[in-house]
Amino acid sequence: MYKILTLNNISVAGLERLPRDHYEVASEIQHPDAVLLRSFKMHDWDIPESLQAVGRAGAGVNNIPLDKMSALGIPVFNAPGANANAVKELVLSGMLLAARNICQAWDYTRHLQGTDEEISKQVEAGKKNYGGFELPNRTLGVVGLGAIGVQVANAAIDLGMRVIGYDPQITVKSAWKLDAKVEQATSVDAMVSQSDFITFHVPLIDATRGMINAERLKNARPGVTILNFARAGIVDDTAVLEAIDEGKVNAYVCDFPTNQIKQHPRIITLPHLGASTREAEDNCAIMVADQVKDYLENGNILNAVNFPETQMSRDGNHPRLAIANSNVPNMVGQISTAIANANINIIDMLNKSRGDLAYTLVDVEQAVPPSVLDEMASIKGVLKVRMI
Repeated sequence: MYKILTLNNISVAGLERLPRDHYEVASEIQHPDAVLLRSFKMHDWDIPESLQAVGRAGAGVNNIPLDKMSALGIPVFNAPGANANAVKELVLSGMLLAARNICQAWDYTRHLQGTDEEISKQVEAGKKNYGGFELPNRTLGVVGLGAIGVQVANAAIDLGMRVIGYDPQITVKSAWKLDAKVEQATSVDAMVSQSDFITFHVPLIDATRGMINAERLKNARPGVTILNFARAGIVDDTAVLEAIDEGKVNAYVCDFPTNQIKQHPRIITLPHLGASTREAEDNCAIMVADQVKDYLENGNILNAVNFPETQMSRDGNHPRLAIANSNVPNMVGQISTAIANANINIIDMLNKSRGDLAYTLVDVEQAVPPSVLDEMASIKGVLKVRMI
């Protein structure tokens, strides 16, 4: 029986992927094998010795101490692309809200007073203050062409926009899905100088922090609209605020309100709605539950942010060893030697590496004695050994 601890409310659609005859799932549970969470901040959380895996029902993992988990040989799974459509629709909404001054116009009409006839006159007199522009033939710059960025870029093409994409690490999978009309930018600066809208779909790391700043905004196309539904910190709020007041930036639409920006008439702040749809929550929970389940039952790794993708078919008739270790020379040799010295035959083996970490799956003809597992665990560089 596997024990799953939920640190946030997880969609029932995801929890149903964990059959109750093999899984105990609860918000309070001792010695969990895995943790499922959404926004719970784990940095000060005591990691139990029993923990084998962490599943984040979403894309970002800033709330999880990756270094600690990696050092313990614990893969951290997320759900890339499961909320892509939800975020895409919000980005499109943000562009339309900004282009047509909808929020400002709505606020204007909400405060009209008088008879219906008087309100009608005020509407006709005031509507000229909220005239906007249309999206076709405008240029959208998309920073980050992963699952979300690709959908945003393709949808903008369908709306008749010119789209420029920037992602120096675009995957082959994403490239295949990207509309052929999407142009490539060689740098963020080149994109900023050509774009009427700029949207970000990248994680918050040192390289992306303050990606839109005062210096870049000096070279921006006049009247540009900035959209940030990725992470707070990617856009320098102070720089954008000053650029709006100077008339350089048309509007800023983001998912991260602060006291500095939430009341500004040209800034639309939303309460982190990017993935807040029933469909996205279900999709994220299903994806991460399936990944954690496959890891616990078969040792396979898919969509872990800290360990390499490692998937090996299994006949179900033989034990499997799952070993997380540092990516150093002769690790596979030492593991194989320990198994051979126990007079156990290896049926199949797969080793993958990712940066400083590696992961090995080994199918063997018979169960490996605890003493041999302890021997492998004692090898310098081995982080975790598990027999399934």
